[in-house]
Amino acid sequence: MAKTRGTGLLMAWTDVDPAHEDAFNAWYNEEHMARLATVPGFLSGARYQALRGGPKYLAMYELEDHNVLRSSAFLDDLRYKPSARRTTVSPSHIGRNFLINGYRQIFPAKTDPVDFPAEPPPFLQIGRITIAAHMEDEFNAWYNTAYIPGYLKVPGVIRARRYVAVEGEPKYLTVYEFASAGVPDSQEWAEARVSNPWNLRMRPHVQLDEGSPAVFQRIFPAL
Repeated sequence: MAKTRGTGLLMAWTDVDPAHEDAFNAWYNEEHMARLATVPGFLSGARYQALRGGPKYLAMYELEDHNVLRSSAFLDDLRYKPSARRTTVSPSHIGRNFLINGYRQIFPAKTDPVDFPAEPPPFLQIGRITIAAHMEDEFNAWYNTAYIPGYLKVPGVIRARRYVAVEGEPKYLTVYEFASAGVPDSQEWAEARVSNPWNLRMRPHVQLDEGSPAVFQRIFPAL
């Protein structure tokens, strides 16, 4: 089975003015995804559109590890040598609320071949999180041992992963993979939110970034 996941992520979010969306999406699908796929260490990628929360567009790239983002193949050939088309329709030129972050996986501690799906997940819920420094140890222990395990029992939840930023802010990222967009509207999801007394203690300390958590549907490759 081909490896489609490592322990790194590159995530790029943006809103785009409706007048430029067609050109933006065509460039991303026809050129940009293909170029990044040639970089050693880029294992797979997909694009998503927000059904709730935001920004509207998300590009998610699975990396061998976060050090790929420091490689000359990525920096010299792509980031600092943009194509002519990219200089007119990339998020840095026509986007709003543009956010691009690199991440290192912290939960689970490593990937397993069973987590190498042939296709990117159809739906995601993404949480971008800030936590006070004096709460970090408890926050991570709670999230890994109490919070996520409760949600993993909810029907339609495929898996969950957590990351810490190596480039950009906020510091923490949670990625839930769903079989359908309605998973977080289910009774089981609501029950998981309050299933552990530790959740009630920690939740007031969790600061969610604007537009987060957001639910996304995959748009490339198309469902």
